[in-house]
Amino acid sequence: MVSARLLLSVGILLLLGCAEQIPLARGELLGIEQPALSSWKAVAADNIIQFETQSDEGPYSVNLWTVLVDDRLHVFAGDNYASWVAHIEKNASVRMQSGDAIYRFQAERVTSKAVFQRFSEAWEEKYGNPPRNNQVDETYLFGLTPVP
Repeated sequence: MVSARLLLSVGILLLLGCAEQIPLARGELLGIEQPALSSWKAVAADNIIQFETQSDEGPYSVNLWTVLVDDRLHVFAGDNYASWVAHIEKNASVRMQSGDAIYRFQAERVTSKAVFQRFSEAWEEKYGNPPRNNQVDETYLFGLTPVP
């Protein structure tokens, strides 16, 4: 019979090996803050970015997918009212890490069907499938405006 300790150890190793693919919550991002870029294409090329919000308990960060729409980075929670979504509703100041660089943004929920359609197309082009829910009023999509 397999021990519970062995099963727990294997489960933890699997989670750590998939950490870039799932949004595991962490604290403050560590890196060097940089000024806003003139183009976000290189950052948007990252499959996964680290994204930090501010909670009542302090910095809260997760790994997310991001796409570039109309020269603006976007992050998406689908129809999942995730903790980071709730944090943005209280405080729209967020940070994103790409490599060792950290950038500051203001997050704004997207409500435009036209922008959401362009986002869906960019998402499908980058990740190979459309977003699971394509109803802008049922999902949490945020456009990020750089803070100089």
